[in-house]
Amino acid sequence: MPRGSTKRRFTAGAALVVAALMTATACGGGESETESEGAGYNAGINKVANPSKKKGGTLRFIAKQPIDSADPQRAYYGMTWDFMRFYTRTLVTYDTKPGEASNNLVPDLAKEKAKITDGGKTYTYKLRDGLTWEDGSKLTSKDIKYGIERIWATEVITGGPAYLKNVLDPKGEYEGPYKDKSKDKLGLKAIETPDDQTIIFKLPKPNSDFEYMLAMPSGSPVKQEKDTKAKYANMPFSSGPYKFESYRPGKSLTLVRNTEWNESSDPVRPALPDKVTVTFSTNKEENDKKLMEGKYDIDMNGTGMTQSGRITAMQDHKANVDNMETDFIRYVALVTKAEPFDDIHCRKAVFYGTDFAALQKVRGGKLAAGDIAVSPLPKSIEGSDPTYDPYGILERKGKPDVKKAKAELKECGKPNGFSTKISARSDQPHEKEAATQLQQDLAKVGIKVEVDTIVGSESASITGSPSVVEKRGYGMIMAGWGPDFPSGQGFGQPLWDSRFIFENGNYNESQISDPKIDKMFDEAIAAESPEAAAKIYKDLSHRIIDQAVWMPFIQEKNITWRGSRVTNVYTSAAYSGRYDYISLGVK
Repeated sequence: MPRGSTKRRFTAGAALVVAALMTATACGGGESETESEGAGYNAGINKVANPSKKKGGTLRFIAKQPIDSADPQRAYYGMTWDFMRFYTRTLVTYDTKPGEASNNLVPDLAKEKAKITDGGKTYTYKLRDGLTWEDGSKLTSKDIKYGIERIWATEVITGGPAYLKNVLDPKGEYEGPYKDKSKDKLGLKAIETPDDQTIIFKLPKPNSDFEYMLAMPSGSPVKQEKDTKAKYANMPFSSGPYKFESYRPGKSLTLVRNTEWNESSDPVRPALPDKVTVTFSTNKEENDKKLMEGKYDIDMNGTGMTQSGRITAMQDHKANVDNMETDFIRYVALVTKAEPFDDIHCRKAVFYGTDFAALQKVRGGKLAAGDIAVSPLPKSIEGSDPTYDPYGILERKGKPDVKKAKAELKECGKPNGFSTKISARSDQPHEKEAATQLQQDLAKVGIKVEVDTIVGSESASITGSPSVVEKRGYGMIMAGWGPDFPSGQGFGQPLWDSRFIFENGNYNESQISDPKIDKMFDEAIAAESPEAAAKIYKDLSHRIIDQAVWMPFIQEKNITWRGSRVTNVYTSAAYSGRYDYISLGVK
């Protein structure tokens, strides 16, 4: 999810929050054996906890929500992208340093960052020597091109980001490798591979975020002979230091060392553990218990502990806790194509009728859940304006304005309210509870909301499909989002640009089709300076709020467990405040 000149801020205010949390929990019991072994409260925030170069052992993840896909071109969850660096590589990637420094791009498969020519429209890379696949065969520029081409095969390769497709082929002329009539299936004209060590990207127009797009897993190579299309997600072929030993979707995943990986060709990945395991379990409370018992090391989802887990961890194992400040915004998308949300006044009624303070409380309160959000852009993105609050949410300290909500209902011809349905993911901490709280809030102004729960891994084909959204009768979709890379484009374009509406893997869940917003994205991307782009993104974010199409409610923080035996633990701005998994080792 991720990055560049944008800064993820851990401010003095956040430090005061941390101090208050420590004071509030200091009387909650003596130190346990686990706590005495921990590196210290917030030891992994912007610095390295338990630094070590020791190799060996098994790193054990537990996850309440499965990865969305193990296929690099189909994955979109931030925690999946973080995990994929174990077995995928890209031309450039994010630096393995704590905090903001991780936002810097460094060469990975490439010897150096791109040589940019032709006014920012041509990017040329030379590959490192010694690049190999898990079978020992040479990894070439053609493998990178083929992997990227798979993004175009939208009838099979669904769910992943579409940036590269939209930037390299804005007219949609290429149909993907499975329909490619060229002999080598490498017919995408925007990418050239004059030899096995060179790859050249020809953009129709400049885009200053292009290298960030290449750093996403969707820019990973795929060996054509090993591409099993939709089944590739079951056993991806490794270009990194680990390979799949076994994978049972929704149950477990085991990686072992890729003995054909050349350490000399990879300055990014220390590859410390001998094995990496993931256990997927929807029992969130039991997962927290097993983390604290030392049966697992890290929560792979990185979305925080349950309420009961937080209390126990802060009272008895404080030295194993990090209070992460993330780039994630928790929000409700109002489906503009669903009646009566095609009327702005019915949408505004939701803004006024929502008890933001109650949503914050149900997610864990200010310390564990984060601040009430009124800007659709997270604080780390240039252009975010946390003071723009036309609905007076902060002035009312998050409380609803029932009078104004009812006035908006009258204005949209629904003086007695209306009925609608909201989706919420059952395996996302506190999401179902937050949706239920919203249901109760809106009932007080006459809006009757049915809560429909789904499994998070199915969201790309349910809430990500406009036809399914219509069939199920959703008027609202509750979700969370972090930056794909650190700009307004990297956060907001998949959410609000009409050109990013797809039948599958759609993240413009509000189905916003506003030519002014589309034009603002184009202008910001073409802006001559980051400052000029930030001004446009600020105006764009105001329009999102003014149109009441996308309702942010929390800029997320969470309480996260850090296992005592885990080494090299640090939060990474490049992965939205989550730990940088590729650096982890075990004692």
